[in-house]
Amino acid sequence: MLEELHVSNLGLLTDARIEPGRGLVVVTGETGAGKTLLLGALQLLAGDTARRDRVGPASDELVVEGRFMTANGERVAARKVTREGRSRAYVDGSMATASQLVEAFGSLMEIVAQHDALRLASPIGVLDLVDGSLPTRSRPRLEDYLRAWGELGRLRSEQAEIGGDRRALERDLDAARQQAEEIGAAGLSLDEEIDLATRADRLRNAESLTEGLTAAHAALSDDGGAIDRIGNVIAELRRLSALDPSLEAMHGQAVSMSDAMSELSAEMSGVASTLEHDPRALEIAETRIKLLGDLRRKYGETIAEVMSFGEEAEARATALEHRINAAATLDEDIEKATALVAEAAAALTKARRSVAKKLAVDAAVHLGDLGMKHPLVELNFEGIAAGPRGADRIVLTFASDKSLPAGPVSRIASGGELSRLVLSLRLAAGAGDVPIVAFDEIDAGVGGATALAMGEKLSRLSRGRQVFCVSHLPQIAAFADMHVVVERDGAGAATARIIGGADRAREIARMLSGLGDTATGVEHADELLREARTRLGP
Repeated sequence: MLEELHVSNLGLLTDARIEPGRGLVVVTGETGAGKTLLLGALQLLAGDTARRDRVGPASDELVVEGRFMTANGERVAARKVTREGRSRAYVDGSMATASQLVEAFGSLMEIVAQHDALRLASPIGVLDLVDGSLPTRSRPRLEDYLRAWGELGRLRSEQAEIGGDRRALERDLDAARQQAEEIGAAGLSLDEEIDLATRADRLRNAESLTEGLTAAHAALSDDGGAIDRIGNVIAELRRLSALDPSLEAMHGQAVSMSDAMSELSAEMSGVASTLEHDPRALEIAETRIKLLGDLRRKYGETIAEVMSFGEEAEARATALEHRINAAATLDEDIEKATALVAEAAAALTKARRSVAKKLAVDAAVHLGDLGMKHPLVELNFEGIAAGPRGADRIVLTFASDKSLPAGPVSRIASGGELSRLVLSLRLAAGAGDVPIVAFDEIDAGVGGATALAMGEKLSRLSRGRQVFCVSHLPQIAAFADMHVVVERDGAGAATARIIGGADRAREIARMLSGLGDTATGVEHADELLREARTRLGP
């Protein structure tokens, strides 16, 4: 339960610290005093959205702190919100996120606000009510469905990642295979294109090359050619170097030139003798050159790029084969998962119908206690396509008397009827299963004996737990185990304090007739307090 609550600069509440105990804690005060701000503080501690418009005028930051006693011992939550809208959360003194606040404290509290009537007008809100009321033995049905739906979603996501239909994947595979096979069949090598171009040029010009090399060879090697002439130079330099040894170097150079000419002559003769004069070989080379050009035009600027494209095509074909095989398996898996979802949805619907029937009956009983003689509460099921929440759409219909046609609560129920319906459904759903339950002015439109019955209901609900109730009704305040009053001072700031004894009687008197300081008013308040004690018994 909540053992201590401290609020600073939350709206009009400049500074308030209360230590509520077990039982029914009723919060009252003049209209506009800021009664609901205390429940707003609980919402912030439970991880609710932090809005900057909640920051009061006293400073640039609001602070809410709560000390809770849980099954695991004492725990502390805190929330700070700046005027700029920045929010900071703390769990047991350590920095935390809002989601961590929800995880740590959200399950401790259930806050039933005025907008719950609007939520009950929505099929989603009614579905939440029904699912939250599932007994322990039926909750596995909801878990089974969520698990089955999650698995179906996973398989569909995997199918989406695979992408495309089966025929499209097959077409992509055929294209990748054709590309890989075309490039692989070419048997490419990196230097082939340069070597092939050189060979083709030699084949095209074989006759001219042969004639030229033969003529060059004759100029070197025939009688009177360059080699003969250099021989004469060598002989003359040999004779002269005998006369002048300094000419020996020239003689050596001439010998080297002669040797080089001889080697060149032999090489030209060899090349000329090996030149091909084969039109068929030229045709083959030119065909190969055309093939390489076609491959480069389709797959890359260079042979290296073409070869790389072939490797990628091969890898793509392998991946597509896996995807096609996986797609075939996924189709079967999705079919099985869809059947499991349908089976789980049917089981969940059965569990929901059972609890919904009990909810309607129990809520009608509570409504009877709250002054409706023959109320009619119905939770009507409509089958829909399976989705994240199941295959059910549930609509709440209501009539204050069974002689009247039931209809949607948003059109049928008056303000007072809505308040009683919300409380009755919450009671029927076991709202008190959580340690802390808070009701924010759900007594709108209620008064007289019905208000007394509502106060008694809230008091009995609070046994063994904490129930907070912001109320404007003295009949409900009379049942409080702890009475908190929110008051505004002359400057407009609000404070909250726990009252008892004479102060409590005066506050209830004020709520009754505005005569808080008169003997008559206090007498009426004391009478109401006695009535509450009588109703609750010893």
